[in-house]
Amino acid sequence: MGQNAIVIKGAREHNLKNIDLTIPRDELVVITGLSGSGKSSLAFDTMYAEGQRRYVESLSSYARMFLGQMSKPDLDSIDGLSPAVSIDQKTTSKNPRSTVGTTTEIYDYLRLLFARVGVPHCPECGRVIRKQTTDQVTDDILSLAPDAKAIIMAPVVAGRKGEFTKLFADLQKEGFSRVRIDGEIVKLEGEPLTLNKKIKHFIDVVVDRVQLKESATSRIAEGVELACKLAEGRVLVQVLDSQGNPLGEGGGKSSGATGGLGAGEHIFSLALACPEHGHSMDELQPRDFSFNAPYGACPDCLGIGSREEVDASLVVPDPSLTLDTGVIAPFKTGNYYPQVLRAVAKHVGTTTDTPWEDMPKKAQDALLHGLGDTKVRVDYVTVDGRETYWYIEWEGALSAVQRRYQEAQSDNQREKLGEYFAIVPCQTCGGKRLKPEILAVTVGDESIFDVTEMSAADSLAYFDALVFQGQDEHIAGPIVKEIKARLKFLVDVGLDYLTLERATATLSGGEAQRIRLATQIGAGLMGVLYILDEPSIGLHQRDNERLIATLERLRDLGNTVIVVEHDEDTIRSADFVVDMGPGAGEHGGEIVAIGTPDEIMAAEGSLTADYLSGRRAIEVPAKRRNPRRGTLKLTGATENNLKNLTLEVPFGTLTVVTGVSGSGKSSLVTDTLAPALANRVNHAHRRSGAYRKITGLDKIDKVINIDQSPIGRTPRSNAATYIGLWDDIRALFSSTQESKARGYGPGRFSFNVNGGRCEACKGDGQIKIEMHFLPDIYVPCEVCGGKRYNRETLQVTYRGKNIADVLDMTVEDALAFFENIPGIKRKLQTLFDVGLGYIRLGQPATTLSGGEAQRVKLSSELQRRQTGKTFYILDEPTTGLHFEDVRQLLIVLERLVDAGNTVLVIEHNLDVIKCADRIIDLGPEGGDRGGAIVAQGTPEQVAEVEGSYTGAFVKRMLS
Repeated sequence: MGQNAIVIKGAREHNLKNIDLTIPRDELVVITGLSGSGKSSLAFDTMYAEGQRRYVESLSSYARMFLGQMSKPDLDSIDGLSPAVSIDQKTTSKNPRSTVGTTTEIYDYLRLLFARVGVPHCPECGRVIRKQTTDQVTDDILSLAPDAKAIIMAPVVAGRKGEFTKLFADLQKEGFSRVRIDGEIVKLEGEPLTLNKKIKHFIDVVVDRVQLKESATSRIAEGVELACKLAEGRVLVQVLDSQGNPLGEGGGKSSGATGGLGAGEHIFSLALACPEHGHSMDELQPRDFSFNAPYGACPDCLGIGSREEVDASLVVPDPSLTLDTGVIAPFKTGNYYPQVLRAVAKHVGTTTDTPWEDMPKKAQDALLHGLGDTKVRVDYVTVDGRETYWYIEWEGALSAVQRRYQEAQSDNQREKLGEYFAIVPCQTCGGKRLKPEILAVTVGDESIFDVTEMSAADSLAYFDALVFQGQDEHIAGPIVKEIKARLKFLVDVGLDYLTLERATATLSGGEAQRIRLATQIGAGLMGVLYILDEPSIGLHQRDNERLIATLERLRDLGNTVIVVEHDEDTIRSADFVVDMGPGAGEHGGEIVAIGTPDEIMAAEGSLTADYLSGRRAIEVPAKRRNPRRGTLKLTGATENNLKNLTLEVPFGTLTVVTGVSGSGKSSLVTDTLAPALANRVNHAHRRSGAYRKITGLDKIDKVINIDQSPIGRTPRSNAATYIGLWDDIRALFSSTQESKARGYGPGRFSFNVNGGRCEACKGDGQIKIEMHFLPDIYVPCEVCGGKRYNRETLQVTYRGKNIADVLDMTVEDALAFFENIPGIKRKLQTLFDVGLGYIRLGQPATTLSGGEAQRVKLSSELQRRQTGKTFYILDEPTTGLHFEDVRQLLIVLERLVDAGNTVLVIEHNLDVIKCADRIIDLGPEGGDRGGAIVAQGTPEQVAEVEGSYTGAFVKRMLS
């Protein structure tokens, strides 16, 4: 196949078993297989890593210094590789300034559009800002501060790098004697001025010093004309105090450092100004619309759009409590504040045994926000029992927490009070990030924020409807064309519900990945190797076709698209499929089947083939569970796009929340229900979305959120330590005759503390060697041979195995080895039951996939003594799971429900949906058109509901 294929020989990265593979180029290739079978090892750690390494190697040694070195994957050879682009789920920016608009570059084009064809308005009266005359500017200057002294300046350089030697020479020739550089007035005569050319400077030419009085009108007018000639229609006036010094701190540092105006400074423009309110603006530039630059960003939040403040919902996490039972969380203990709160309650006419939710609004406001100047009598009993009283001005619980946080002396106290702070929208800009005068610039009657607040689909409709006249049509045409193309890509990958101002940090892994996919299609490259990691995550079946069409479009541009995927539709749409297996971990790393989807289905010994061809299937339960103990009811949920929604989850059932992407599933479950339950049941301090009431809490004793986050962030953490199994094994080794004779306790067998571990590698089993100009390498510790423990500890054995041998066992082997130790066997059995029989006990947590980490957490739950009153919440647990893994996951979830617990799952996987006892389907669409319950009931009932997209797919599955 020569150049038409990628030929891999001898791939051995992670668990790959020396595989040889030929993949056709310029086709849509799907790599599938069980979780842990080696799909990512092949796609990302072998093909992408080598493609990236070769590209970096081709750069100059100077460029490579900044990129860092990349290690070569463990393989013999790989041919036919193109430059590789990885679109995975881990590269989402957590920067609060990163938004969907900035990531897709749409915001850059919007800034350009608004700067070139935007119509400025006065932020106060809303009238269109027109050009001013010299006379109007002169009158405005005279009215600034009558009889005060002022300097008239021409702002010739604003925020530009350079030495400006020629400028200073020209000014001197023209007769100017002073300039203000970065806030300081300097003389031009004498030695030529030299500036640092690497930093931005602000240079204003001093045109005249005047007194602002009627008799100086003509002199001021001359100064204005001269300044306008120098600075392209702009005049800067600095009003001075009675001694002739600049106003403001430190002698009035000017616009220099920030690009804003200093104290007593006013800028006028013959170009743009409101004649009534005096709001004048410079000629609009794209940078004025950037919330990352000081020119247009809100001065209070600096363009972030939010600030950290004390949040009332965290100060009062449980509104069912009273003042007596500690409803105001920061002040529920101690002697002083509870008595003050009682006094305030008495003053506003409420009782301390009234639940918060039943208190009048006036009383709640007084307790939280204070009473202003009003004095309140506090009858106070000291700790030693003495009675006294005094009058105070009550500042409010929120202000008290803020003040105590600022005055806190210790980190511990600051950390405790920090729990009551949350990110809230900036009050100055209302979360819009920009200055009022920038927000007053419109295109088609909408400001730049109004456009970013629309969903991608609405935004596309807005630009389709835009009409420009005359010159504007020629300027705006190419810009709007680019914006529409990028918006169309977003809609094509199923993200039509996202708004452009949505922070990237709040996106799910699948959404972030699809945004990057849309950006890549926009780039229009060809001859590239794209590697994607499950792009269908978080995508409803309805939107799958659009995603597949997008992948095919990327392929048709002339690229090789490799997708690691479990989704049935994507596998069937592929040109070529590689099925990894046959098992996971040690039992995987081989190619089970290879070829077109039809060839794969005919293959023997492939689990993927069995499920695709229907030889194996996840069966629909014979009967659905009926709720026995009532329901958990959440009413009035209004977070994000939720439309005053009421959620009912029957206890003792497996309930699945479904709906198209953006319909409000995460807003309802992750942002509202989960934190509300954690606050009420687990006494946490988490910010929950707005809701009116929650009932049925008496039937729950704990709430557990099981997600796919790593179980540990260091290689020392592993599955055995996470579920508490390692403690039992250490206790067992310390109880042997040899240990007792030597006086070893359980701590001797820990690789985290001094004593039994190898001190050469500090219990890591490997040593990091820093290589100059090469990547760091890890070599097995020569002292312990990678066994983590010292020689004396390894001499203690149990049934012929030492502690290092046990660490190296798979769960399956350990289960047989510890068969006669009930406590250890029970914990190992749960790991085996969730399908993790192949992982080694000492396998570092950092090497587990998201699905494996989630199953370790589930096994940790399974081994606990079940009370039957636990409420489990899972968000898309089938991420990264093969059909067979989903079957095992369902068995585990059924076990939890059979023990009487309640399991609530957000899911798109139809196999999980069809096995649920109850479905709650949100929609009907995403974004503003979602947020309502479209259908609820058993899968059979939902399948019959007209207008439910989920129902239509479930009907197909059930038939």
